[in-house]
Amino acid sequence: MLAVAAAMWLAVAGAACATDAVTADDTARFLAGMPPSASSPLSALTRDPVWQRHARFVDTAFAHLEARQFSRVRTWAANNLAAPRPTMFYMFSGPDFLYANAFYSKATTYVLSALEPVGSVPDLMRLPSGGIGTGLYDVERSLDSILSFSFFVTQQMKSDLSAGMLNGSLPLLYVFLARSGKTIRDVGLIALDSKGEAYFAKENAGRNATRGVRILFAGSDGVERTLYYFSTDLSNGGVRSSGFLKFCKTLAPGNSLIKSASYLLHTGDFTTVREFLLANSATIIQDDSGIPLDDYDPKKWRFFPFGRYAGPIAKFPERYQPRYAELFRDSQPMDFGIGYRWRPNESNLLLSVRVP
Repeated sequence: MLAVAAAMWLAVAGAACATDAVTADDTARFLAGMPPSASSPLSALTRDPVWQRHARFVDTAFAHLEARQFSRVRTWAANNLAAPRPTMFYMFSGPDFLYANAFYSKATTYVLSALEPVGSVPDLMRLPSGGIGTGLYDVERSLDSILSFSFFVTQQMKSDLSAGMLNGSLPLLYVFLARSGKTIRDVGLIALDSKGEAYFAKENAGRNATRGVRILFAGSDGVERTLYYFSTDLSNGGVRSSGFLKFCKTLAPGNSLIKSASYLLHTGDFTTVREFLLANSATIIQDDSGIPLDDYDPKKWRFFPFGRYAGPIAKFPERYQPRYAELFRDSQPMDFGIGYRWRPNESNLLLSVRVP
């Protein structure tokens, strides 16, 4: 079996020399267990039993996730988000485009940011014999926690995204875009200088540039949208010395999503990004690991609690919020789980809407 697969790989790789380069969209579909275009050099590789097993695994996982989570999240968003802004901010996101899209499917610009590296998607046609199986396994392993719980485990992500042939956040962004029904049109690295000015390709953004990627894509409606992912330190020292928030300011106001954020916004080390979100968001969707309720000005915000506030998980016992508990005594039901308490009957979601 391995000899046949290796022979197929070498034959296709040789033939690919005479074909067009593999597109980003075909690469995304291949990694997501979806057939690439018939003319793609990757198309022949879908006959490999290794890829077919991967496709079955991802098909099953995402079918369950769609039924359990995303169909319900989209229904909740349609019922509760009246006038979404073109931009959405998702701090501490990792490569989680899935929830960004599920909550704010009408956004035209997505800005995701976290410490996880951007990484790269290598030319799949140039992987060594046997490399495709290893690469697909790396993708499956990286998907495990978000498929099971709704969030990435930070320490596990550091390990998964730094090792293997497919490394960094970009391969997972590809998978999530493809599985969300998007068509990738263009992908390019981006860097921000200290003033928030954007530089592309090999342009020099200077020292201490904030590194990221810009992906242009479209959904079934054909509208072109933009996804930015920046690998950046969101602590006070990190954002004050970078141009990241200055860049975000040019896209504001927007809508924001915060979940499974390690309660970092409860500490004094993340006040700058907390103040940015409060000043530049029309709506904020968060679980209790987001902005503390005491930091919202009740004269400027209306609160709509959903689900049940059961308090923080054991890892963060000092983050219990009595005012949150009081607010959630009169909450509306929610039929999906999210955040660290990912079981539906334990999850909480707070929709905060800025008063006009």
